[in-house]
Amino acid sequence: MHGEARAQRNFVILWTLVTAVKLVVAARLPLFVDEAFYWQEGRHLALSYSDLPGMTAWMARLGVEIGGNHLLALRMPFLLVAALLPWLVVRIATQWFGAAAGWRAGSLTVLMPLSATLGILALPDVPMALAAILCLGAGARLLREVEAPSTVELALGLAIGAFSHYRFLGVIGVGLVALACIPRGRQVLLDPRVWVALLIGMLAWLPLLAWNAHHQEAGLRFQLLDRHPWTFQITGLSFLAVQALLVTPLLFVAMAGVALAAARSGGTAGTRLQWRYFGLVGGISTVLVFGLGFFTDVERVSFHWPLPGYLALLVAVPVVLNRWARPLRLATLGLAGVGLVGALGYYVAVSVPSVREQAAGHKFYPRNFAGWDTLGAAVREELQAMPDGTRVLADNFKVGAELGFVLDDADIEVLPAPLNDKHGRTVQLRTWGLLSDGDRDGPRLLVLSPSDNPYKFLLQRYHDLCALVGPLPPPRVVSLDHGYQRFLLMRLPAQRASGDCVTPAMAWIDAPLPGAGVDGAFEVQGWAFKDGVGLSRVELLLDGRPLASADYGHVQDVTGFWKISNDPQHPRVGFRARLRSQDLPAGRHWLGLRLHGHDGSVEDWWEQPLEIRHP
Repeated sequence: MHGEARAQRNFVILWTLVTAVKLVVAARLPLFVDEAFYWQEGRHLALSYSDLPGMTAWMARLGVEIGGNHLLALRMPFLLVAALLPWLVVRIATQWFGAAAGWRAGSLTVLMPLSATLGILALPDVPMALAAILCLGAGARLLREVEAPSTVELALGLAIGAFSHYRFLGVIGVGLVALACIPRGRQVLLDPRVWVALLIGMLAWLPLLAWNAHHQEAGLRFQLLDRHPWTFQITGLSFLAVQALLVTPLLFVAMAGVALAAARSGGTAGTRLQWRYFGLVGGISTVLVFGLGFFTDVERVSFHWPLPGYLALLVAVPVVLNRWARPLRLATLGLAGVGLVGALGYYVAVSVPSVREQAAGHKFYPRNFAGWDTLGAAVREELQAMPDGTRVLADNFKVGAELGFVLDDADIEVLPAPLNDKHGRTVQLRTWGLLSDGDRDGPRLLVLSPSDNPYKFLLQRYHDLCALVGPLPPPRVVSLDHGYQRFLLMRLPAQRASGDCVTPAMAWIDAPLPGAGVDGAFEVQGWAFKDGVGLSRVELLLDGRPLASADYGHVQDVTGFWKISNDPQHPRVGFRARLRSQDLPAGRHWLGLRLHGHDGSVEDWWEQPLEIRHP
């Protein structure tokens, strides 16, 4: 009894502290791009969408309907569901392994980084995890006795999962396989009452199937075919390494122990039966996801995919930990705690502008969290200076959704873009009537996001935009984090202009290289051009302030790569400047460019780090 009380107290303290921290983080963390699109879907309520079934959008809509169009309100339904999940784990583990084990399983759910951070973002993994736990608990009780409450809970879990994500089909499949591996489970699957629950779960998929039937299976093709290469990729090994960190190594070993014991177990009665069920569900699910990691999408975030399997294993982990020596148990909890602090610390860091700025230029720069409020303020200023009735025209779905949330406008038109196709959002935008073909019946404020395009494809993107809307006028540049998040705001007239394609400027610094150290005299050289009109001069900036004018117009032929460029000054687009480091303060600085076009445009290019050393 003493151990049970201590385990309960520890769980309640942990749950309270972590939930409070998550609330604070969720209130401060900038809106993530996918969250913004789910908010937009919630403003266009439907049973299903191009990327997901309807549950995530409904929860997002519920949050803002109750709390207003604010970050915390949007995320609140997800935070509440995530806060409920550890209690459900406690309930399941207590029923089969005792109260002390139940509270400890709940504590591990709170500590494990992957489950601990659930709900901070308004993402479909939250309702999907709820559905998985409901089905898990119902399945365990059905193995003991088929009764109405368990079948109702199973039906509820299946329905929630069907409305959460395509990936829940995998959870259903693993659950059925696990039951089929157990003699008692095969008996359960033959019970008519269980089939009624399964039928209800199957009916919940009808809206998604109907949507796909009406849209040439666009959602199914994207989720199952288009986004995955389905060829072996050795980078799948990194997926395994990431999982060990997100679960923490010793806890990962303990969960593997549950799965291995279940695979070897011949238990057919009592808690041994449920132990095998939890281990089979978690083990099969995790192994399948790990295997798929070598063949599926590695460009977008997928580290959360094994979570339903981990939750099944966590239910039985306390039994495994009880067999370990006390120092090893403490080390397991300690590592999990360190992982939790690290995971929450990441979200705290992302919410701090100065930290995001320091991360500029690094691989893990959180671009999808950065700059949207600043962009929103600039867009409002531009709209106030333009004629009444001016509407925003967004570069891609990211810009449209994020600006939509900031401006409280869910009907911003979006231009066709490879990014829309890549994320499976083109069909949805077309369904809403928000996919623009470039024609306009009045002035538009065009908002471009060059940062969303690989640099080698950026000029082609500009020319594609010219074909859609005409020559691009001089932009207002909104540059954040040294230009690693960069937006261009352009005032399009009511009538499409004619003439050659005019684009924003393109540039590159060949020397010094990013991060290079310089002392004494050093040379800055590179190239810059602006299609349609050309550049009049190039300024060098240091930490955003003018440093010197470069000698522009040297011969540097870059048309071998930029074949479609129509800058009239080719090949004289090179620039050079010789500087003395002794005249500059020592330390780390940011070297940038200010590009002046013959059309009057002034564009700040992104910056690169430079280390100035004094002898």
